[in-house]
Amino acid sequence: MDRQQQDSRDALMRDPYPLYARARAATGLTFVPEFDAWLVARDADVREVLRRPDDFSSAQVLRGDVRPSAEAFAVLGEGFGGRRDAVSADGAEHRRLRAPLIRGLSAARVAQVVPYARERAEELVDSFVGEGRVELMEAYARRLPGDVVGRLAGLDPADVPQVVHGGHQAERLLFPPMDEAGQVATSQDIVTMQQILDGYVCDRRAAPREDLCTELVAALAPGPADEPLTLEQRHELVAQLQNFLIAGHLTTTALIGTTVLHLLRHPDQWERLTAEPARIPAVIEEAARYDAPLQAFRRVTTRDVALAGTELPEGSEVLVAFGAAGRDAALHPSPDVFDIERRQGARHLAFGLGAHACVGAQLAREQLGITLELLTRRLPGLRLADDRPAVTMRPTLIHRAPEALHLTW
Repeated sequence: MDRQQQDSRDALMRDPYPLYARARAATGLTFVPEFDAWLVARDADVREVLRRPDDFSSAQVLRGDVRPSAEAFAVLGEGFGGRRDAVSADGAEHRRLRAPLIRGLSAARVAQVVPYARERAEELVDSFVGEGRVELMEAYARRLPGDVVGRLAGLDPADVPQVVHGGHQAERLLFPPMDEAGQVATSQDIVTMQQILDGYVCDRRAAPREDLCTELVAALAPGPADEPLTLEQRHELVAQLQNFLIAGHLTTTALIGTTVLHLLRHPDQWERLTAEPARIPAVIEEAARYDAPLQAFRRVTTRDVALAGTELPEGSEVLVAFGAAGRDAALHPSPDVFDIERRQGARHLAFGLGAHACVGAQLAREQLGITLELLTRRLPGLRLADDRPAVTMRPTLIHRAPEALHLTW
């Protein structure tokens, strides 16, 4: 990909909504060269793809836009993982890998971790509330979700920062291009994360606990405590745990960042929310609809199919745009307007649908609700800093979030 193509692709990912609007208005599907895929942008078409997992495989769901260098691959070969996870598996394999995540993120488990999430959120705000200003993404949005999913998984708090960093690096390696040295350094961070997680899965085999890591080991590698895990089992378990942790913290980080951004870009709505915190549940749904934290995932056709009147041969890649579906006027009147008083009629697709619907959606909602209650109560005068550059979004469709969010009060 040359520099001009890269710039065009980055611009599309920083603001994909004009492209989405053109694709929804077009007849059939729109092929987007920058993504080398057919864009699925209408709500009805997105729903159809998600309801047909046998025809639209998830095998390439996280295919990156750049291929790491041979040196980076060599480093990655020293780590663990590299196996299908619940996001990229299909059929019976997907159900097998997803089942322990569903149990680990049950309503009861989420309820148990909420008091910790609330306490940790208060501590984070305490650390900057007296400063009069903060860069929210680094000081709060990238920290709370990692601490919470680390707690659910059973990680030592001392290991969480390295694991969170490794998760961010794993996403970076797939998308924005880096030079060879950057790819190698990023790969080393990923391997360090995987080695930490391998230690946990081996420990939980020998000494089970009440945490999601134990749930994964018991479900995917059953056996007596005195029987060590095989190397293949360790690879699979690290892949599943890595997927859970990355999805758990990156998605929620993105949702916190975009929600606060859009509220503060509409000061009247922020003021309304501070006066009426009972609106928080409605704000969460409107924010997720308006700017989905997970914008799009890839699917690959397993046979010749037709979608929206477009013939797709077997092996065709489609980009299923949850973010585009949220702005579909067929379901959401005045879809480009952020309105916390919106009456949510049709269910938005920000957290997916069907077999691959996000199992952590309720946990994400709980953390965003805690955040909004806390910020409106303790920092009602919050506003975007006017002495900093305009907010820019990260150039990725996986976890859409501000690169930085400078706030004052």
